[in-house]
Parts: sequence; structure tokens; C-alpha cells
Amino acid sequence: MTGMGIATTAVDAATAKTWDVIVIGTGMGGGSAGRALAEAGLSVLFVEKGPAGYRAERNHLLSESPDPVARQVRGCWPGQVAARINGMESRFFAPIGSGVGGSSVFYAATLERPEPHDLDDMPGRPHPVGGWPVSHAEMAPWLSRAEEMFAVCGEPDPRSGAGAESLRPPPPLDAGEVAMMARMRKAGLNPYQLHSALRNVEGCMSCLGHKCPRPCKMDGRSAGVEPALATGRAALLDNCTVTRICGDAGAVTHLEARRHGQAITLKARAYVLAGGALASPRLLLASASEAWPEGCANGSGQVGRNLMFHLNEMLAIWPERGSPAFEGPTKAIGFRDLYHVNGERFGMVQAMGVTASSSVIVHFLQQMLARSRFGRVRGLQSLVRLPAEIAARMLGEAQIFVGLLEDLPYAENRVTWAPGDGDDIRLTYAFPPEMLARRRMFRRVIGRSLKGQRHLFLTRWPELNFGHPTGTLRFGHDPATSVLDSDCRAHGIANLYVADGSFMPTSMGVNPSLTIAANALRVAAGLAAGMREGRHG
Repeated sequence: MTGMGIATTAVDAATAKTWDVIVIGTGMGGGSAGRALAEAGLSVLFVEKGPAGYRAERNHLLSESPDPVARQVRGCWPGQVAARINGMESRFFAPIGSGVGGSSVFYAATLERPEPHDLDDMPGRPHPVGGWPVSHAEMAPWLSRAEEMFAVCGEPDPRSGAGAESLRPPPPLDAGEVAMMARMRKAGLNPYQLHSALRNVEGCMSCLGHKCPRPCKMDGRSAGVEPALATGRAALLDNCTVTRICGDAGAVTHLEARRHGQAITLKARAYVLAGGALASPRLLLASASEAWPEGCANGSGQVGRNLMFHLNEMLAIWPERGSPAFEGPTKAIGFRDLYHVNGERFGMVQAMGVTASSSVIVHFLQQMLARSRFGRVRGLQSLVRLPAEIAARMLGEAQIFVGLLEDLPYAENRVTWAPGDGDDIRLTYAFPPEMLARRRMFRRVIGRSLKGQRHLFLTRWPELNFGHPTGTLRFGHDPATSVLDSDCRAHGIANLYVADGSFMPTSMGVNPSLTIAANALRVAAGLAAGMREGRHG
């Protein structure tokens, strides 16, 4: 299958038409919402900053090229992150996609359900922000629908059994995985096969961290955009950057955009912003006007604030001596026994799907160096290869796991924007003391849970997971403290909705992708109902 974008001759038709809905971004949220809207009978235009790409592509998100054009062609975000972390300035390329499917075409396809205490304020498990505006029970049907849409396979968590009705059977474990899970159970843990959006077609290559050349890995492209286009009611405008959202105080009237250097105007009855938790707030801030002096939807001053990531605790776990060998890197094993311990909010532990090879270690060492005070010293990046080779030999057959520590919202942690930033993403983040204290406790409980099993922590300093940004346009009931209402519609703007990870008021203790997709389906259903009732245009 070749590129899916609109041809030059069709761009005029796209700009001349008033669409029912324009969806900005084609990742987990945008792809899911756009498909649901098209299947509801609405005309949908996807607007994507990056290229449509080709089905045969299988490149990695972690492109080492510093050239913006080369990065964009490969579906990677062309600009750098200009970060101020704990007062230290650094610049680096983050794992952010910019093409059809967004970051999701590269992701490791882990779609885990949140637990009730992630969303609800519960007896004995108080929620740090008093709970989400939508309860876990209200979100549950949409989580199930998203699991079906993304063909999620895996085992229910033995501790709760949640989601069992919509999970497909997982592929069989190899002998090494069976042995490691048995050893974990012997230690008192409750491991299970992770929930993955893989259809496991014949010859499945488990494209974890890569684009999938076939409709096997389900992502924003394969589960969202492509089925939407197949309805005949959706179109895609790729290589198109929305530069400004325009309107009056109560509604969006049109979008200003550029495609191949040409300025164009796009119009719809309603708009869904799904550029991701880093890109969406910068677009709203860049849309300041007489109607919106502080930026679109920013009457509360909260746009871009409450930025959250997960904190990664990476560790190597060795198989027991004499146990069967692994057939390759495992992405099959996870456990939630440490998710919530003695009143403390931690998160789940899961296999990463990578081995402790020298190339993987080089990448992580270079990323750590780039975000340190020595990141701009020339020549240091190449010096990490020797210690990486030594580390790889020491680690041998170890499998890499990660503990995802929940992040919480702080107004000072934020995405900002300034004229002249271009494609660079500017953010400020400081580690709150409570998070550092929870990190120390999380490491201790992980270590105790693996007592008797050979393991080694690979992270020494706090390591933000830049692939899991959330929270910068959080939803809530109070317009003074949130950007969106409970339907993820911008407060005070009748026809602007958000369907990416920025809506989340807390980061939860699991990968955010399933929750993003489920919420996007919920948002699309509400928007479609509003269209039928004549509330938009």
C-alpha cells in the first residue's frame, strides 16, 4: 500500500468543503476518534503534520538523524525538546511520532487497563486529586470497546480479572518465559501475560518500537485511520501543519495551516484536537488572538500546565541457572502486586521487549547524557560505546523490565510556547519531593519482591518516560482549574474537543494508550450525538 495522503488536485476540494469534523492528529486518540466519527456517518478530515508513509516501512522511532527533514520523512518529530529539568537546560530528540498513526505506529503495543483507584476516590485508597470527572465504571464499557477495536490479547490480572471478557487469547509463551513466570509465582508474585495490541498474524514480527509493515500491530493508523478511510466518509491531509486555531470567544471558525509551504484554511462544524500532550497545548498557546488573549481555551491559565510522565525504574532480571533459554526478548510478562502498597501509589512492572544488548545500552546511555549538564560537550556521545559493550557482556541473558511509577500533576510542570520555537517543544519539569520519596520506596519494594532472583537496577537517577506525556489539558468540572469539561470539550468553546493524553488529570500506574483510545471513543460518541441533535453548526 502506498501513501494515503490527499493529492495536490484534491487539496482544493478539502479546503473548499466544510467538514462535519476535522481531527488534528492521527495517533491513538485522533485515529480512534476519527474512525468512530466516520462510522457514525459524519464527514471527517484527518490533518496530520507528518507524512502518510508507506506500508512497507519498518523504521524505528529512535532515529539518530539530527536533520529535521530526514526525521520527518521517517515519521519522527522533526524538532528537539528544549527542556529545563530541575533547573538544568538540555536539548534532545524525544520519542515522539509525526506521521500517520503518530507515536503509536512505533509503540510497543502495550494496552493495559487502569485500575479503579486510578480514576476513583476509594475508601482506603484516596485519590490524589479527588478522582476523575468520569468514574472507572463509566469508562469501563469504553475500555472494553477499545480492547475489541485494537484486538487486544493477553491474560487477565489474577488479582482482579478485569477486562477478561474482551481479551483475546495470547500467543503461547516460550519455555524461558514459562520458567520465569513460574519462578515469580514461587516468590509470591502474580504475573500474567501483558495486554498487547497484536493480531499475531502468520509471520508476525512483533514490531515493538518499529512501524509494522502489515495490519498486525494495531495502532492509530491500522485500527483508526485506515478503517476510517475505508468508509468513504473520511479523508487525510498529510504533511500539513496547523499553525493557528481561529474563532470568536464561543466557537472555532476555522484553522490556519501550511502544506508544503502553502498557506491554507480548513473549516468544519466541529474540531477534535489530538496532537498529543506536548503538541496540543503548544498549538492552543500559539493561537492567541483578540478573542483568546492567553491562547485558545486558556481562560483558566491551565493550558500546558500539570505536565506528567511516568518515572521509569529499569532493571535486568536473569533467568534461573539451568532454566530454558528465551527465544528472544520478552514483552509478555507483567505483574501488579506493587501497584498500590501500604497506601502508596506506585505502578505496574512489565517486560520491555528488549534484551540487554550493547546497542540498547548505548541508546539509553546517550539519552541520559543528552539530558545531563554534559549533553552539549562534543565527542562524549561516542565514548559510551565501550562501557555499553562491557555492560552487555555482564548482563548476558538478562531480560529488561521496567517499573512505571505514577506521576502526579503540578502546575509548575508545563509545556510552554514562544514565537520562533518552530518545531521545537519547550517544557519545564521539576521532580517533586513526594515523587522522589515514592521512587525510593518503589525501588525497595521491587527489590524485596524479587528476593532470591538475580536482578540489577539499571537506572541510577530519576528517568522520565518521555513516551508517556499526559495532563497538559486536563478535564474537570471547574472551568477555573481545568481546560476541558467532562466530555473533553473546551470550557466555553462549543465545538472544540480534545482526544489525546492531555485530558488526563493523573498519569495512572499503567501505559496510557488504552485509556487514551477508550476516552477518544467516548468523546466521539458524545460529539456524534451532539451533531445529530444539531448542537454544532
